[in-house]
Amino acid sequence: MPGLVVAGVVGRALRDATLVSLPIGISVAVVSILGRPGSHVLFAVGPFDATVEGLDFALRIDLRLFVLALALALFALTTEARSLVVDLERRGVSRRLAFAAAATLQAIPAMAERARAIQAAQRARGLDTEGSIGARLRGVIPLAGPAILGTLADVETRSQALEARAFDRPGKRHLLWAPADSNAERLARWLLAAAVVAFVALNAVRAVPPLP
Repeated sequence: MPGLVVAGVVGRALRDATLVSLPIGISVAVVSILGRPGSHVLFAVGPFDATVEGLDFALRIDLRLFVLALALALFALTTEARSLVVDLERRGVSRRLAFAAAATLQAIPAMAERARAIQAAQRARGLDTEGSIGARLRGVIPLAGPAILGTLADVETRSQALEARAFDRPGKRHLLWAPADSNAERLARWLLAAAVVAFVALNAVRAVPPLP
């Protein structure tokens, strides 16, 4: 939460984390509440008993899922793909691995933007994509084909651009730009790394209560 406040993305991160974790959270809650045995029964649904123990377990799991989604949302909203690639390569990570990480981060936003453009073009040609559920389902196929072909064409274009920039050239490359890295950011990274090590050590000696 301090990172969200400092970055000024509290609202967007909470929205994105909720949208990502809600479907999985509902599934976990239903399975845990109705399927986990316990001595305190809240209510019964057919042959299944909803227990307090199941509710407690579901809340713990859903909270962990939401925190994980919130951390991913913070990373996605505050980290530029170009900065990530350059910094990973500057720290000795393979350029192929760094490029794969950046391509993964950019894949979903690029596909969503392409789908919106294709949908607008199809509507301009008279395709009904905003009517009933049946009309929307019929509009999926005309959207899927151009989206897949556009993605393949984008991959080919990106591959040619990488070859033109000697991406496969052996040896160390000299980077012309590096992302800013202030003393406060370096201190925050070391503190976070120390917190992770401390948590792992406490978990190893069972000082942290395990998940029931």
